[in-house]
Amino acid sequence: MLTYLAAFAGDAQIFNVFRYITFRTGAAMITSFMVVFLFGPAIIDNLRVRQGRGQPIRADGPQTHFKKAGTPTMGGLMILSGVVMGTVLWADIFNVYVSAVLIVTLGFGAIGFYDDYLKVTKQSHLGFSGKARLALEFAIAGAAAVLISYAGAGDLATTLTFPFFKQLVLDLGIFYIAFAAFVIVGAGNAVNLTDGLDGLAIVPIMIAAAAFGLIAYLAGNVNFSNYLQIHYVVGTGELCVLAGAVIGAGLGFLWFNAPPAAIFMGDTGSLALGGLTGTVAVATKHELVLAIIGGLFVIEAMSVIIQVVSFKLTGKRVFLMAPIHHHFEKLGWTESQVVVRFWIIAIMLAFIGLSTLKLR
Repeated sequence: MLTYLAAFAGDAQIFNVFRYITFRTGAAMITSFMVVFLFGPAIIDNLRVRQGRGQPIRADGPQTHFKKAGTPTMGGLMILSGVVMGTVLWADIFNVYVSAVLIVTLGFGAIGFYDDYLKVTKQSHLGFSGKARLALEFAIAGAAAVLISYAGAGDLATTLTFPFFKQLVLDLGIFYIAFAAFVIVGAGNAVNLTDGLDGLAIVPIMIAAAAFGLIAYLAGNVNFSNYLQIHYVVGTGELCVLAGAVIGAGLGFLWFNAPPAAIFMGDTGSLALGGLTGTVAVATKHELVLAIIGGLFVIEAMSVIIQVVSFKLTGKRVFLMAPIHHHFEKLGWTESQVVVRFWIIAIMLAFIGLSTLKLR
């Protein structure tokens, strides 16, 4: 919204700063942080009153988790409020990529909200029907993929690019829409599975947002993309502003989510932020790099898949408990040890993912 103030740069030089993505990214970060930080306490108090017993705690989980009973969930509402406010104020919301990311973020957030609502009201301890939930997620992700591919990506509309290779691309044609939707839905659910400990999911999300914000900025700049020999996708630089809003909102939420958490983000936040990250990866044509930068989420998701498949085929479990962060808790790691060590893994994977920009 405030980007249009740049039109007055001819009358007053100060308005020229609204042209710069870097300035608006910083402003979006500060705005989203302040929204979450200032309104967070009121939101938490309101959710605590409305939810009563808060998010259900798994009976088969680590014993240390039982003390978290009564902690309110749906903290994703705080995060999404900050992200949307920061993005609407400082990004060009009519940019096709920004619009697509917001569609997925709010759509997945609504699905997650309904899932959380069912859990806290005890209408279903499992939440939303799995098949119905996935169907809705794929519908939203597919719509975003079509918007990105046919309204924005130009020559790269239906192509898959590969890290470490300068010119290697694979045109998937119409099948790219299904692939892109799978990436978005997979990212959303992988982050959702990771959100099991205080602060475990939000920091890797911020790390991924920072990494993809940089990728979006470079891929959307013709000079930097040519220098790095990555594929130029005009207009994606605007996603850097949105990534800044995610980081700011994440920092604000972490203030309240740090151990012992005063609130959980719930599916409302984790599903939305995962879908957001996946959509940015699709928009910047770095879908495969997402598997590296978001490698922690991939590991968490794979641990669940391996656990389920192993138990169904052999009757035995590979891990003491899945997702894998609970496995390490069962091994005797404290919650803080698991969280901080997983943060370190997320940071290292982000650096590895960013190295693909130059190693070509």
